[in-house]
Amino acid sequence: MTDGFNRRPPAQDYRRRRLAALGALAGALALIVAAIAAFGGEREPDPEPGARSGGRPAPPPPELPRGGRSIFPEFRVVAYYGAPQADELGALGIGSPASAARKLERQAKPYARRKRPVLPALELIAVIANADAGEDGQYRSRQTDAVIGRYLRAARRAKALLILDIQPGRSDFFTETTRLRRWLREPDVGLALDPEWRVQAGEEPGQVIGSVGSREVNATTAWLDQLTARHHLPEKVVVIHQFTDDMVDDKALKPRDNLQIVLNADGFGGQAVKKSKYHAFTRQAPGFEPGFKLFYKEDLDLMTPPQVLRLRPPPVFVVYE
Repeated sequence: MTDGFNRRPPAQDYRRRRLAALGALAGALALIVAAIAAFGGEREPDPEPGARSGGRPAPPPPELPRGGRSIFPEFRVVAYYGAPQADELGALGIGSPASAARKLERQAKPYARRKRPVLPALELIAVIANADAGEDGQYRSRQTDAVIGRYLRAARRAKALLILDIQPGRSDFFTETTRLRRWLREPDVGLALDPEWRVQAGEEPGQVIGSVGSREVNATTAWLDQLTARHHLPEKVVVIHQFTDDMVDDKALKPRDNLQIVLNADGFGGQAVKKSKYHAFTRQAPGFEPGFKLFYKEDLDLMTPPQVLRLRPPPVFVVYE
């Protein structure tokens, strides 16, 4: 990067371990819109609150792992990011899911305040961008249900959220998100979109810095918002990672009633550059929640929790890679 705020080391070998998304966006967007219409059209009316067959009251709606149904401003979310395929993918992939959850609990403790406790989260890369095209030519691989289930069980034992991160390669965010419907119907599972790894036809992840149009993001969040409402789920967090101004047009993003959308200031570097980028992003889209990412290995002079909390506004979502 030209401003010293690099997202990845220049070494291509490292970048190729993190690759992802579908090419021809023009045709894909038409499919996205049609899919949303179909989803909305097939909705059945919800039963009356408290109604259930046999006249018995319905069970209470599900809550978040540490209580309640609202994420912000009740909690500050502190997360570990990564995947088990390689340590280089982030802190979450180092050791077992249970050991990562224990380390996260220790890391998150300094962020807790009496009036704002921490809600920990495991941000698992559920769709990983690859350097090779694969059989379908989409330059991405998907975690198996067994892997996702393993991390969800660890998250539940730790009373934490599971956030499914998508690096789509030449695929698209809508396609990859809807494939995760089984997991996103759970009350403690959120979503993260990583546009750096969303490339176009003829491009390869890791060779270019990806980006995504606001229409694709809005289609994805509309689908997830409907899913959340339909199943009476608590609020879901949706994290959108960005480290360049043109990675996503955040000014054209739409808020959703049942989602808490976080614009996460990604990228590693020195403290001054990281702070500058964070302030720029929060000014650009004040209607969304601010997030901040830290890198154990790549950041120069890793910021401490008190330093992070002195940012203005203080981030409500903090994630470590």
